[in-house]
Amino acid sequence: MDITDVQGYALSSPIEPAQDRPFHGGTRRLNKRDVVLVVIETQDGRRGFATAGASSSAMREYFEGDSQGTFADVVGGAVADALEGETINEITDSHDLLSDSNLPAHLRTEAISAVDVALWDLRGKELGTPVYELLADDYGTEPSTEMPLYASGGMYMEPEGYAEQAEVLEAEGFFGYKYRPGIGPDGDRRTVELLADTTDEMEFMLDSHTWWKLRRQYGEEVVRDLVKHATDHGAYWIEEPVEPDDHAGYTALAETGAPLAGGESKESPADLVALGETGAVDFLQGDVRHHEGFSGCAPAIEFCNGRDVEFVPHNFGTWLGLLANAHLVAAAPDVRLLEYPVFENDPLIDGQPDPGMYPFELAFDIIEGEPTIDDGILTVPDKPGLGIDVNLDIISDYPFVEGPWTEFHYNGDE
Repeated sequence: MDITDVQGYALSSPIEPAQDRPFHGGTRRLNKRDVVLVVIETQDGRRGFATAGASSSAMREYFEGDSQGTFADVVGGAVADALEGETINEITDSHDLLSDSNLPAHLRTEAISAVDVALWDLRGKELGTPVYELLADDYGTEPSTEMPLYASGGMYMEPEGYAEQAEVLEAEGFFGYKYRPGIGPDGDRRTVELLADTTDEMEFMLDSHTWWKLRRQYGEEVVRDLVKHATDHGAYWIEEPVEPDDHAGYTALAETGAPLAGGESKESPADLVALGETGAVDFLQGDVRHHEGFSGCAPAIEFCNGRDVEFVPHNFGTWLGLLANAHLVAAAPDVRLLEYPVFENDPLIDGQPDPGMYPFELAFDIIEGEPTIDDGILTVPDKPGLGIDVNLDIISDYPFVEGPWTEFHYNGDE
């Protein structure tokens, strides 16, 4: 592949009016969601696509002060300088080229991730083959293009609100419901109890980063009690109950028999594998958008293969990111489950009350058409590359808005 052009477009999907969500010790304000669309073009006129940019999932609201707009400039600047005019034979050649740049480590990892996905999209288009077929050849597997989805939603509300969302999503056929606790220890316990009573066939999971990430942290004993409470009530997993690098904390909680998940916040593929090597997590959560693409997730998948730890991709963005991760699930050995983020006014969900976390229209508008989802099962598109058409009208329809996408305001601050 002869690279002729690399572009990054910073986009914003406003939340109007901004939403305030009370949590334990303060209020979180949601202003917008940001996306960086990366477009790589080759000499033959083909284009490959990926999403990228600063992510709270990478445990930075911004890259140490850099905004999404800054990262788009990085793509159009240092990344373009490293790749334009180069011939890419092996996709990992692009990793080497970017590693030789002067980008800081965190920006380099995010750049490699987006470029890797876009180049796999290009390679599939070049060969007339879906990405999952190419990946399956590498893994030596027979791809499975249908996969169960678990719904990812539930952000800071009364316990009954979580239960209402779970009822809607179970009726839609989702494998599970993952929600964000953090409304206070008593409210978190009550939510677990309600979900255990409300759900029938559907599993429930806790995405627990609020317990340690925010200023008024719960503390070790409270977290241990909540993890045990969730385990006793049948939680499918408890995700990120301690800080990402606190391997000792993961190990101590695992000794209680709790099903733990983590990895999305790890800053490199090697760090992701290192968490798996502790033996403390049952579910290892890499993401093609943050762990150096399809190529970078391979070591973690190979680590999990044949062990009692399941690779389950993290995915918390647009339908483009969803379908990119879906190709990985379709091809990788012993990987079967995919995260489906639920935003307000989702065209594929009809239930009431609306189970979406907040509006994110760009998440849907970024592609032409819709993913094929029936009764909670996603079918991966079989057209070449990622199998989707990106709606480039979003570049003008969703101009970038300066400022933080989310803000945390703590009780007692002036």
